[in-house]
Amino acid sequence: MRARSVFGLLRLGAAAICLVALIHRLSWGLASNTIASENFFAYLTNQSNIAFVVLLVVGGVIALRRAQDPRWLTIAFALVLSWTITAGIVFAVMVWQGGERGIRIDVPWSDQILHFWLPACTIAAWALAPGHRSVPWRVVPLTLAYPLAWGAFTMWRGPLIGWYPYYFLDPRQVSGPVEFLTFSGIALIVFAAVAAVLVLISRMPTRRRWRDDQSAGA
Repeated sequence: MRARSVFGLLRLGAAAICLVALIHRLSWGLASNTIASENFFAYLTNQSNIAFVVLLVVGGVIALRRAQDPRWLTIAFALVLSWTITAGIVFAVMVWQGGERGIRIDVPWSDQILHFWLPACTIAAWALAPGHRSVPWRVVPLTLAYPLAWGAFTMWRGPLIGWYPYYFLDPRQVSGPVEFLTFSGIALIVFAAVAAVLVLISRMPTRRRWRDDQSAGA
């Protein structure tokens, strides 16, 4: 079996795992009967992982049919992976900060998959998978468009329902505008940094030669 075919099947398998984790996380949260669970789809993590499932299915089918991904798919993967990986990093920091503040944050197996295991596997796949194209540097600023739009909507909606998906966005849980802007600025920097690393990996000479050899042998 060609490397691309194997990779296509792996993409479809990852989509199934991600979907199962999302469904479990939704059902697990709803069982707690909290407003956070009722707002499952308001989390950036969940929104980006839903987009990730769709991309994995599309990418898996394309990998089974073509020797190389179209450029739009590679760019889309770079954007979505930047969001999911950053969400995992931010979640890890939140769990740590929650412990420091004496706030209990439960992490079910579905959260572990969505925030830690899938991002780690996708980084490895990004570096090693056959058929990827190089990503233009303009992807880095484009990566910020979604979190900025999501953040603006969240800050508009938060006061209306009295709830925010992440504590550092809630004016009641931060010391003031300085802390809010600091945490928000750090999050945006991480988004951009993750995107830059993904772009850099895609443009590495050794990565391109390996990709070209795989495509030629397919």
